[in-house]
Amino acid sequence: MDENQTPNTEIVTTVSQDSKNLVLLLWLGTIFFGFIPGLVLYLAKKDDAYVLDQSKEALNWSITALIGYVAGLILTIILIGALVIAAVGICHLVFSILGVIAATSGKPFRVPFALRLIK
Repeated sequence: MDENQTPNTEIVTTVSQDSKNLVLLLWLGTIFFGFIPGLVLYLAKKDDAYVLDQSKEALNWSITALIGYVAGLILTIILIGALVIAAVGICHLVFSILGVIAATSGKPFRVPFALRLIK
């Protein structure tokens, strides 16, 4: 090997189809059930790194969305809360669908605006 060449040090990790399916169901469940699917998989699947990582992400996003919904509910007093609730609802739907799309290919997904409360 020539001194100027560097060896290929990329580590290729493959995600099993079962893990992809669980994460797909996780993000779909997040749309309808909020933080419950993320919490269940976070507590139950500690042995699978991909499922654990995505369950943390879904749980963090669900907590962030819940905080947004509560803030919107409080802000309904001054009539701007309905817009906040609608905006959080649209973001929740879009980010969960993006999580589903990333799960089908086995890529890790990060929600851009989520508070990272669970590390």
